[in-house]
Order: sequence, then structure tokens, then C-alpha cells
Amino acid sequence: MSTPRGQFSSRFGFIMAAAGSAVGLGNVWGFPTQTASNGGAAFVLVYFVLAFLLAYPALMAELIIGRHARANVVTALGSLSSNPITSFIGKGVGYYGVILAGLILSFYTIVAGWMLSHLGHGIANVAGMTTVSQWLITSSITRDLMGSVIFAGLTMSIIASGIEGGIEKWSSRLMPILMVLLVLLIAYVFTQPGAMTGLKVYLLPDLSQVLKPSLLISALGQAFFSLSLGVGTMLIYGSYVDKNENLPKLGAIVTCVDLAIAFTAGLLIIPAMYVAQHSGTVIFNEAGELITETGLIFQVLPSLFTAMGNTGLWVAIAFFALMSIAAVTSSISMLEVPVSTAVEKTRLSRLAATLIMGSACLAISVLIIFNFDLLFVFVIDLTTKYSEPLLGIMFCIFAGWILQRNALLQELKQGNAAIESSLFWKIWPWYVRVVCPLLIVATFAQSLS
Repeated sequence: MSTPRGQFSSRFGFIMAAAGSAVGLGNVWGFPTQTASNGGAAFVLVYFVLAFLLAYPALMAELIIGRHARANVVTALGSLSSNPITSFIGKGVGYYGVILAGLILSFYTIVAGWMLSHLGHGIANVAGMTTVSQWLITSSITRDLMGSVIFAGLTMSIIASGIEGGIEKWSSRLMPILMVLLVLLIAYVFTQPGAMTGLKVYLLPDLSQVLKPSLLISALGQAFFSLSLGVGTMLIYGSYVDKNENLPKLGAIVTCVDLAIAFTAGLLIIPAMYVAQHSGTVIFNEAGELITETGLIFQVLPSLFTAMGNTGLWVAIAFFALMSIAAVTSSISMLEVPVSTAVEKTRLSRLAATLIMGSACLAISVLIIFNFDLLFVFVIDLTTKYSEPLLGIMFCIFAGWILQRNALLQELKQGNAAIESSLFWKIWPWYVRVVCPLLIVATFAQSLS
């Protein structure tokens, strides 16, 4: 018999875990770089609008399916219909979600390992360990393997402890620390020359840009992916939510927390870029485009920290500690997808399932490291560019078309008896059936172009 399912013990614990899943390296860094690449404040404005028009309804689809089924993603989607064909498709979608979560975690582990290496670089500098410090920021297979193994170990240790003692406990601790570090770093960067120029770019929109097709599509994709939608993580978290919780309200809180942290991250990164530019670092090319996006963390900001002297050393440690925390809060949600499936579909204990699934993901990370030029970008494109939009469409279809309307209503009524007369119930059921899939198809079509 499989291990009994866990459950979040409090609303705060769920909100921190769900927000932690959403707020990872992609959100803390991806949102600001998208902002810098797509019109600054105009992108921010469109992103906020689309987050509520698309991301929130899609988030509700996963949460409702998860709590209704009280099961892993495979069982949840497969049990929504008594039709053998639909049930088979649901299980197939679920298994693909499990594989997808594992693949995302595999390349994510490598990037998170780089964050840990740069964090270690700062600590080693403080300790006067110059040789170790230099080794940690010099790209090599050995360094990447070490960082990935350490990060994978951290992720597995939290997941092995279960829902309340692992995911909830550490998310509730790490997310507040992340916010404190963000605020402290923002306060410091705002005192530096050039910061106010970046702040104007971030907060004062050029309204003539808000209808640009490329900006709209970029904001649409960021709004959808920033909430970790499309791989089943929110479905799993929804399955651990107490039946008495008001799901629409809970989903709205998670969405708002996610947006708040993304916006706050932008308050740090955008001004910091212009501070670095003021110090002589090249940020934009002659065409006004970013010279690099994901590489800015490791190329631009370290030069900014170095220019700050001794103070910059401590700022660098705080920044990479923040990025490492953001990575952990997301990685635990990704590993929970295959682990919950293994625990509930086999006789494995949570510890055994964690070790097996975590080791499998780490093995893929090692394979990518040894074939970096061939596999790294390929796996990122396969998962985030092509697979997530397709699975996002399927989750919306299963919530809107497969889950019976009465079952949907009864599930929502458990947390809010008056839900039937609410604006949410009047809009969301048809919205998730028609509008969300069409918007996601538009995003997917753009990613293929």
C-alpha cells in the first residue's frame, strides 16, 4: 500500500509554497530581462493585465482539478472521465507532465548550481580563499557537477521530509527571507548613480508600445509561465489543499503574491542594470538591445559588485543567496510532481521515491553537462518553448470540458457555499473552456515562428 497523502497545514503554508514554485530563477530574473527587452514599463503594464486575464484562470484550472481528484497528476487527469479514451488521454498527459517536470528540473539544477558557485565565490573571497574563489567562477565540468550535486541534494532533502515537514516548512521560511533580501538590495541599489534612470524606464510606460505584437506575445508568455503553469505543479499543490479553503480566493492571493515579487525583482534588476551602465559596463548594443539576457547575472552584475569595493562583496553574497533561495523554492515543486506520482502509483516510500526520482533527474543533468553545447538549449526549448504551452492547453480543456460542471461547482462550494452566485462562477467556466486555450495557442504559435 502506498504512503498516505500529505496536506498543507495552513493557508500561509500553501501560499508560500505555491508562490515559491512560481517565484524561481525565471521570475526573479526572467521577468526583469523580458521587461528590459520589451519596452520597459509598457511591458510591465501589459504583463499585469494578462496575468489576470490568462494566468489566474489557468491556475484555477490546475488547483480545482488537483483538489477534486486528491491525487497525483496522472491519476487526477485519468479519473476525470469514465470514458476509456478520455481517461487514457488524461493519463498520457499526466505522464508527459511528469517527464516534463523532470526535464525542466534537470537543466534548472545546472543553472542553480551556477548560482551556488557564485555564492560560494563571494563567501570564499570573504574567507581569503582566493584559489577556491577563482575556481568557483571558472566554467568547468567539475565545477558544474559539484554545483548540480549539491543543489539536487538540497532539493531531495526537502522533498523527502514530506508536505508539512518539508515543502511547507521550508517554503514558509525561505520566501520571507527572499523578500527581505530583495528589499535590502533594492534600498542599496537605489542609492547608486544611474539607478533613477532605470527606475524611470521601469515605471513610466510609453503607451505607444503596448500594442506591439512582439510585446503582447512576450507578456502573454511570461504571465502564463511565471505561475509554473502547464507541468502539473499547481495541480499537485492543489491536491494538498484543505477542502474548506476558498479556492478562487486562494488562487487570487497566489497570483497577487507572484506578481508582487516579480515586480519587486524588477525594482532591483532594472535600476541595477543602469547602475552598471553608469559604471562603464556595456548593457545594450548600438541597436538598443540587451547584449545578453540570461548571461547578465554572471557577466554584468559581478562587474557592478566589483566596482562597489568591499561593500560589493557582501551585496554579491546577498544577491546570489537570494537567487539560490528562489531556485530551491521552485525546484522542490518540480521534483514533487514525479515523486508524488511514484509514491501513489507504487509501493515506494516517500524517501525511496525521492531518491530514485531525484537521482534520475540528476543523471539527466550530468548527461547535459557532458554534452552541454548539444543538449542544454535543446532541452530548454523542448520543455519551455514547445511542451509547456501544449500541456497548458490540455489542463484548461480537462477543467473546462472533461470535469463535469456539477462536480466543478460542488468542489468550489466546499470552500464557498455562495460561489454559484459569484462573478467568478459566471465567468470562469466558459472563460477557461474557450478563451484560455485560444490565448495559449496564440503564444504557442508565436514560439514556433
